[in-house]
Amino acid sequence: MPLYESVLIARNDVSQAQVETLVETIETLLTDNGGSIQKREFWGLRSLAYRIKKNRKGHYVLLGLDCTPDTLRELERQLGLNEDVLRVLTLRVDEIDENPSPVLARKSDDRGDRGNFRGGSKPAGRFESGRGGPRRSSEDREEYRARGEQDDARETAGAE
Repeated sequence: MPLYESVLIARNDVSQAQVETLVETIETLLTDNGGSIQKREFWGLRSLAYRIKKNRKGHYVLLGLDCTPDTLRELERQLGLNEDVLRVLTLRVDEIDENPSPVLARKSDDRGDRGNFRGGSKPAGRFESGRGGPRRSSEDREEYRARGEQDDARETAGAE
């Protein structure tokens, strides 16, 4: 049987448990027709690029499917009738990759980077306090030193 990867977006109003129930109904439809789900990934609640049916966010789910084209057509028809599903995109693939998708891999990398900064040392940077470099007194600046030298020269000239 051909292999497919399908990403569906559910409304943000539904809970995670309802999304998992939706995936279970998909699985029962597939198993009744001789297919199966080989991979499941819940990407969580994510922002949409643009509004879809007045929603700004949606629950994303990636499924690796092994089914016949007729079963897939029926599955997409059922998902199109479901009001909780905003969008479905299904692609035919040669094989289903067992590794985590790039979305999940990036998500885990981001969390690791944040943990290092909060728990440990700060990253090396040029700012100490967040504003400007190390604090200097007004006498350290070149222009004040030049003025000071001129004032010293005037005082010594005036004393003579």
